[in-house]
Amino acid sequence: MGNPFSYQDKRVVVTGGASGIGAALLELLGDLGAPHVTVIDRKPPAAAVDRFVEADLSSRAGVDAAAAAIEGPVDVLFNNAGVAGTQPAPVVFSVNYLAVRRLSERLAGRIPAGGAVVITSSMAGIGWQAHQDELGRLMAIGDWDEALTWLDTHPERAGDPYALSKECTQLYTLRAARAASRAGTRINSACPGATSTPLLGDFRLTMTDEIIDWSVRQGLGRPASPREVAQILAFLGSDAAGYLNGVNLPVDAGLQAALATGQTD
Repeated sequence: MGNPFSYQDKRVVVTGGASGIGAALLELLGDLGAPHVTVIDRKPPAAAVDRFVEADLSSRAGVDAAAAAIEGPVDVLFNNAGVAGTQPAPVVFSVNYLAVRRLSERLAGRIPAGGAVVITSSMAGIGWQAHQDELGRLMAIGDWDEALTWLDTHPERAGDPYALSKECTQLYTLRAARAASRAGTRINSACPGATSTPLLGDFRLTMTDEIIDWSVRQGLGRPASPREVAQILAFLGSDAAGYLNGVNLPVDAGLQAALATGQTD
C-alpha cells in the first residue's frame, strides 16, 4: 500500500496560487510529490509550477479560456481563487461561485475515476440552510449573465455578496456530490474561519474588527495560518479522503461547533 496522502502521479490544477492559501497549497503539493501542477490566476505564482495560465475568473470568457488551456487529465481540481467583499458584488459572486461552478463543470469530463474537486469555501457560508429554496432558484440559473441579473434584482442579498457566494459554494458542494459519485469522483469543500492571508484586512473592513476578533477568540485565540488551511485542502484532494464526498468541512478551530451548541462567549 502506498502513502494515501501522497500526490505522486497526480496531475493537479489550482486556481488562485499567487498568495495566501493558494501559495501555501502550491508549496505543500511540492512537498507531497505532485509531478504536474497547473495554476490559473491573474498573477503568476512565486512557486515553481509546470504551467501558469493567466485568466480573469470574474468573466465567463476568462473561465472558458482557462478550461480550454488545460492539457491532459486532471486528477484534482482545487477551486481556491477568491476575492473579498470589498470588490464589486458582481466580481465577488462571479469569482467565488460562478467561476467555481463553471470550471468544475468544464473539467468534469477530464477528471478520472478516483479524482476530486476541492473548493475553498468559508464559514461565512454557513447560513445557506436558512434560505435554501431561494439559493436553489438562483443556482438553477445556468446562464452566467442571467445569474448576475438575479443579483441586480435582489439587492437585499447583493449587500453581502461574499456570504452569498460562499453559501452557494457550500450548497453546490452538496448538490454536485451525487453526480460526482456516479462518475467515480468526489467533491468537497473546506470552510476556513479567519486566516492570516493578505485578504484578512479586507475582511476586517467588511465584517468589522469586532466580529473577526470575536471569532478568533472562540477558537485557538489566533487566526489559522495559510499552511494549516492548505493541509486540509490537500487532504480532501488526496486518496486519504477517498470515501469523503459532499462535505463542507469546517476549518475554524471549533467555532461552528461552539455556535451549534451554544458555547460561544
